[in-house]
Amino acid sequence: MSITPTPDLRPNNPNFSSGPCAKRPGFTLEGLSGAFLGRSHRAAEPKARLNEVIVRSKAILGMPDGWRLGIVPGSDTGAVEISLWSMLGARPVDILTFESFGEGWATDIVKHLKLPDARVLSAPYGELPDLTKVNPAHDVVFPWNGTTSGVRLTGADWIADDRQGLTICDATSAAFAMELPWSKLDVVTWSWQKVLGGEAAHGMLALSPRAVARLESYTPPWPLPKLFRLTSKGKINEGVFKGETINTPSMLCVEDAVDGLRWAEQIGGLPALIARSEANLKAVADWAAQSNWADFLAKDPATRSCTSICLKITAPWFTALSAENQAKAAKQIAGNLEKKGVAYDIGAYRDAPPGLRIWGGATVETADIEALLPWLDWAHAAVAATFQ
Repeated sequence: MSITPTPDLRPNNPNFSSGPCAKRPGFTLEGLSGAFLGRSHRAAEPKARLNEVIVRSKAILGMPDGWRLGIVPGSDTGAVEISLWSMLGARPVDILTFESFGEGWATDIVKHLKLPDARVLSAPYGELPDLTKVNPAHDVVFPWNGTTSGVRLTGADWIADDRQGLTICDATSAAFAMELPWSKLDVVTWSWQKVLGGEAAHGMLALSPRAVARLESYTPPWPLPKLFRLTSKGKINEGVFKGETINTPSMLCVEDAVDGLRWAEQIGGLPALIARSEANLKAVADWAAQSNWADFLAKDPATRSCTSICLKITAPWFTALSAENQAKAAKQIAGNLEKKGVAYDIGAYRDAPPGLRIWGGATVETADIEALLPWLDWAHAAVAATFQ
């Protein structure tokens, strides 16, 4: 039995996790030396730094005038949960599920909020639901990019301009890497640890004027925890959108978020961030087009994500295995790459079909993606030999 030689070139940065994601190129801990450690986050200077995250984020993303952006607890999950528990119930709601996080929001809405007029519009991994079924009179909850499926929306024509409901968009693996159609959206959420490689625990919640109007005109029938409350006496709490966080944030994480935003500005803002992510996707796509064992999980090439790049294993030896052995084989491929120190945390998400998931967000260098790809072939060949 021949042994496939290991490639000569190695990625300079082997961190391809889909969250937390690779730090920006050139990152050092010295870049966080200005953090306001040991200070109250409500003091003038720390509060100004929190507001800097808001101001810079809005500018880079091109958020329209009139939108509010706040820092909230619990990462993207917290931002989404605040939206669901604070705003839903006023209208029927449609939930789009095509990966695990959308399925999680559906579970919260149907089983925990127990909304009787909720509709779940689902699709299997690799596909999108039938978007024409979304009712413009309903609220709609959806991810823009399927972090665990590698499938993204390609536009927002399916969202009516004259909609009566709110559009609540989980954009955690899309913000800063994809164009977001702000005129079609009402609530947008993301976390720091995705495209700009920030640290965890904090989420961003963006609200359109329509979303604010819902908050000020509607009181849900269930009690809201303090961490979820965005209004006081029927009016929006404006302080949340000026750096007055509901809970105590990590000022070290705040400094790290600012560092990532400043880097984004220096390289050319949103167009440059998108270009970097798309270049990473193209590198994988060019390789996959020649591969005899791997392909994208996304069935339609137009829906392939440029951040969470999900691959399935198509080799006959693999597809002939039982589901249990497929999972073991895929895990071995990822494990071999980790043992060699060339790729960490690239196994498919636990709820997704067995395969690989390579983060291609803007902090990842295309040269590192290109160096990784021959190692994928090496790892596949090594595992295939043990199953054949």
